Amino acid sequence: MSDEERRDSLADQAAAWIPPWERPTPQTPEATETEPPADPDLGTGVPLEGPDRTKIAAAGESAGEHGAIPGAVEPARVAEDAVGGDTRPGEPEGEGGASGVPGKRGRRRPAPVPEPAPVLDDAELRGALEAILLVVDQPVSELTLAQVLEQSPERIGPMLDEIAAGYTAAGHGFELRRAAGGWRLYTRPEYATYVERFVLEGQSVRLTQAALETLAVIAYKQPVTRSRISAIRGVNCDGVIRTLVSRGLVEECGTEADSGAFLYRTTTMFLEKLGLNSVDDLPPLAPFLPDDVEELADATR
Repeated sequence: MSDEERRDSLADQAAAWIPPWERPTPQTPEATETEPPADPDLGTGVPLEGPDRTKIAAAGESAGEHGAIPGAVEPARVAEDAVGGDTRPGEPEGEGGASGVPGKRGRRRPAPVPEPAPVLDDAELRGALEAILLVVDQPVSELTLAQVLEQSPERIGPMLDEIAAGYTAAGHGFELRRAAGGWRLYTRPEYATYVERFVLEGQSVRLTQAALETLAVIAYKQPVTRSRISAIRGVNCDGVIRTLVSRGLVEECGTEADSGAFLYRTTTMFLEKLGLNSVDDLPPLAPFLPDDVEELADATR
């Protein structure tokens, strides 16, 4: 075969070569491929078959050797448009486009706007607060109630005060009051005898005199060490402190800087059991101290 015949044969093969992205699928060999009709750069949507397919194939090979041909469709552009799509004039370009692929252009999807929580009326808010307060096992703060009910914290405090005042005015056997930094329902002190008779029937849960004295020292002197408590009471208090810690009324709160001894303080349960909001609500000790307390203090030094 001469050189001229070989060149003609290669040209025929090149002209008959069909790119992979233009070949018909095996499932529908009779289907005719068309170009996307929307983009002006992609032609008019005329079926690619016969001599037109041959021309585009030849143009593709020629573009690979001599550069792009004006009006020819670039495969990379087709793939890019299929993934991300072009942004239209006047629209912002997202970093990843609508497809989320970095570097691809696409329409920016607006972020969803969360729907605002419905505002409860006073009657419904009052009922919701009462229902929650009936099931809590420890004082609950106003912020926690506001988060649970999805309401403004500024509405919770005044509503709780209104509920508490209503219980007092109606003379119920229970009341709503602040304790340990939160709110909880409590029985009224005038009915304590009946409640104690019901709760303590057949069991003994009272603290011993030594435990009460130790607890009082910790409450008024906290944070305080074991040695300081023993010095105030005049007896060893290790066993009593272990009892108070096991019942959740006292806890460790670090060590003393000079001696390294453990420090103790009262817990939230202590405030809850006594119905106090903080240790600042403890009654003052001055009315219960003897007149010669200063002399007694000097004598123990």
